[in-house]
Amino acid sequence: MSPADLRTVTRNGRLPAGTVGSVSTADRATNGESRVVDLGGPVHYVDFGGLATGPGVVLVHGLGGSHLNWDLFAPLLTEHARVWALDLPGFGRSEPGARKASVSENARALDRFLAEVVGEPAVLVGNSMGGMLSILATGERPEAVTGLVLLDPAIPGPRRALDPLVALMFAIYAVPLVGERFMRRRRTRQSELARVREMLSLVGVDPDSIPSEVIDRSVTLLQEREDVEGMDRAFLAAARSLLRLLVDPRSYRKAMASIRVPVLLVHGDRDRLVPVAAARDIARRHPGWRYLELADVGHVPQLQEPEKLAAEVLAWLDDTADTRAAR
Repeated sequence: MSPADLRTVTRNGRLPAGTVGSVSTADRATNGESRVVDLGGPVHYVDFGGLATGPGVVLVHGLGGSHLNWDLFAPLLTEHARVWALDLPGFGRSEPGARKASVSENARALDRFLAEVVGEPAVLVGNSMGGMLSILATGERPEAVTGLVLLDPAIPGPRRALDPLVALMFAIYAVPLVGERFMRRRRTRQSELARVREMLSLVGVDPDSIPSEVIDRSVTLLQEREDVEGMDRAFLAAARSLLRLLVDPRSYRKAMASIRVPVLLVHGDRDRLVPVAAARDIARRHPGWRYLELADVGHVPQLQEPEKLAAEVLAWLDDTADTRAAR
């Protein structure tokens, strides 16, 4: 399957059910091997390979993210684990088509990915919205998950701690028509490079500190999207459903309380999107979870401190190996 074929199947949804398409590393500008699988519609993911006898690890990006969020982090795990990173429907190279991109729908897509691609219980590593999805998926089907690593997950917390700019942006996203107009205006008035750099700055990452090839891949991804309005709708649908869960977190807290697998909660103390106060509160509520706070780190530690984060995650995997194997 050529790169052009990959873009076609993820755009028009004509991938035959039950089939997987792949593009070799030589053809794709990313680490690992790009594949597409039908999970009620085409879902793109990257198979990073790794140690065949190691634990399965699935990387789940956040709102507005993609498999590229893991390019610096995933290769650091592969000597010890088998590693995959998916693009949730409506994000990355998984263009939405007619699918909904709500949190509940993407949690179901994650569950299908575990069952039909990974095929065995795995450790979920979720960032931001991906952390929320990982918690919800574990609550729904605990036998499919052996452990959770939550990186600055979207969790309920004190509203007074919200960053004013972040609060304003999500207020705009929440209003029908206004959110759509804002997304369209930003897309037409800013270059892809400007949008990538703006997003990195918002999540606390200095764009100039990121390898240029990662920036280039992110720009190319935006340029190659065909259904741009559909991607905007998917982003807003996910953002609005995420906000609803955080405003009324009763079902979300119930899912957290049901978790019986080892959990590593990692949070940057400079996170503007999810205040560190929220993570500290969750850590107090769940004393059995391991909590790690990273100084001078923002919302995406896998991009800002990939080596340090990988060392912590690998140590946690080693420490919890017996517990996870017993499940």
